[in-house]
Amino acid sequence: MIRYIDPLTDFSFKRLFGSEPNKDLLIDLLNGIFRGRKRIVDLIYNKNEHVGDGEAIGSVIFDLSCTGDDGSKFLIEVQRTEQIYLKRRMLYYSSKLISDQAPKGKRASWNYDISEVYVIVLMDGFPMPGGSDGRYLHDVCLCNRDSGEIFYEELGFFYVELVNFVKDESDLQTDLDKWLYVLKNMSRMDKIPLYLRKSIFEKLFQIAEYSKLNKEEREMYDVSLKRRWDEYSVRETARQKGYEEGIQQGIEKGIGTKNYEIVKKLIIQHDWSDESIVDFAEVSLEFVKKVRVDLAKGEK
Repeated sequence: MIRYIDPLTDFSFKRLFGSEPNKDLLIDLLNGIFRGRKRIVDLIYNKNEHVGDGEAIGSVIFDLSCTGDDGSKFLIEVQRTEQIYLKRRMLYYSSKLISDQAPKGKRASWNYDISEVYVIVLMDGFPMPGGSDGRYLHDVCLCNRDSGEIFYEELGFFYVELVNFVKDESDLQTDLDKWLYVLKNMSRMDKIPLYLRKSIFEKLFQIAEYSKLNKEEREMYDVSLKRRWDEYSVRETARQKGYEEGIQQGIEKGIGTKNYEIVKKLIIQHDWSDESIVDFAEVSLEFVKKVRVDLAKGEK
């Protein structure tokens, strides 16, 4: 029996960080990533969908409107899923967050008064596209290529490359170090360590107790955990072949296949509604209906 759920599954991450009562956990994690440059004091969860994303593409985890301790307002999008053309997609998503701020009319008086926009990618088990330099935090902004001077401060990308975070307990110094260590290791712990004895982590560990899940939540967690293992297996199999094209194609095909099996299981064994399946499995409503049609025809 495990004591704590794995926080890096989709179900767990949303359970721990995705609700109003627990937003203080997400705020503390995000403040760790900003490392003092921004200090979030409040946030609002927005609708987190992107028009045109297919069922094989991971959806946004969180789309947030944040308030800083200086009264500033800014938008943050949190992503977790490995995707082909990752850098291009993040640029597209950030540009959409910017363009959606434009009013329908009176743009002259609006004067392009756009909020700051940041995209945060928690890279669970996959490396930085194009090669990694060994760092676990990539803080990216627009800058002058020749001088290195920041050209525009209010658009940024944070890539948290968890595969490069290999610190031991004795090496943890910053709040971000502690958060990343917990995200990677909490499911293997049997109690909260002494060095994490502060209220924010005590709350996290209390919510993450497996014994507090009801029967349906345990089923959802088990499905989510298996999905994470399957995706990891797909990645590792592709990487062992030693070529980048195989990695990307294997991931995309593998995730699509696993999505189909997950949806089929939720329909047959658990009789979930279409809306519940869409929310949990992160697929489109059309995808769920297609699986139902296949099942009705007796197809596999």
